[in-house]
Amino acid sequence: MSENYFDAQTDANGHEYVDLGLPSGTLWATCNIGATKPEEYGDYFAWGETSTKNTYNWTTYKYSKGDEDELTKYCNNSDFGNNGFTDNLTELQRGDDPATANWGSGWQTPSDEQWEELLANTTSELTTQNGVEGRLFTSKKNGQSLFLPAAGDRWDDELSDVGSRGLYWSSSLDTGYPGNAWDFFFNSGYYGMSYYGSRGDGHSVRAVRSARMQ
Repeated sequence: MSENYFDAQTDANGHEYVDLGLPSGTLWATCNIGATKPEEYGDYFAWGETSTKNTYNWTTYKYSKGDEDELTKYCNNSDFGNNGFTDNLTELQRGDDPATANWGSGWQTPSDEQWEELLANTTSELTTQNGVEGRLFTSKKNGQSLFLPAAGDRWDDELSDVGSRGLYWSSSLDTGYPGNAWDFFFNSGYYGMSYYGSRGDGHSVRAVRSARMQ
């Protein structure tokens, strides 16, 4: 595929989005944060961080003292908090949201519920766009589509699984294991929500906005 199967609209800052006719009215960006085209990989973010970096691990993670059980923010279980810390925050605050920080107040990282809504109201297939492997979601309501490239992920200073896996953050903490957050994951044989997203890992972010913010 070498063309876009959507009718994009643009916000005041020039960021494109598509209306898939979802029940909530949520509008999805047509490209990743840090990208200018749907097939570009864009930037990678640790969960709750708003800028990129050279090394992604627990030592460099903003909200940890060096390990997954030494958290300093977004922790609902004292076993995972630094010195027993808890704050019971389970959704990214706007100041920690890479979509909001990089694209403006109208944008946010989708919650796990918004990801689930996308999956429930679209069909999906593996495909390529301009030679880039990824997954295409097509609305069951209006036929508009959304392409997510298989951008892989970053750990330490390495980029892994480009072209074979896509990992996209949600804004939602895994409350059963707060060292992780929910993400959308796909490879050649599976796609769906996963709670195995280590918060220190560098994942892609695909932003959303409310229909009220058009």
